[in-house]
Amino acid sequence: MRQEHRSLPFECRGCLHVWEEDYLVRLVDARDGTETEIWLRGGVPVPPPSSNVVCPRCGCQQAAMFPSGYLARHPELIPAEPRVPDETPLLSPVPARNHWLLT
Repeated sequence: MRQEHRSLPFECRGCLHVWEEDYLVRLVDARDGTETEIWLRGGVPVPPPSSNVVCPRCGCQQAAMFPSGYLARHPELIPAEPRVPDETPLLSPVPARNHWLLT
């Protein structure tokens, strides 16, 4: 039995969120000479990632899977950290008009 660590990138088709998921893949030799893959996340067997991938941001179940290492070649796809909003109030450069004067 061999084990491989695989990090697979995904993109949600609903909200375009990009993320990676880490898997441990166990390659088991069967008695008939074939090799079977067992996919694990957190030590728990899961279906292969080509099915049932859910977007962690919006919950959409339609995600595109890219080859392993895809995000390393395309760093522009990795979302930036969310910005903290500026608490400075916006002030207009135009002086306030008296609302009782009609022009």
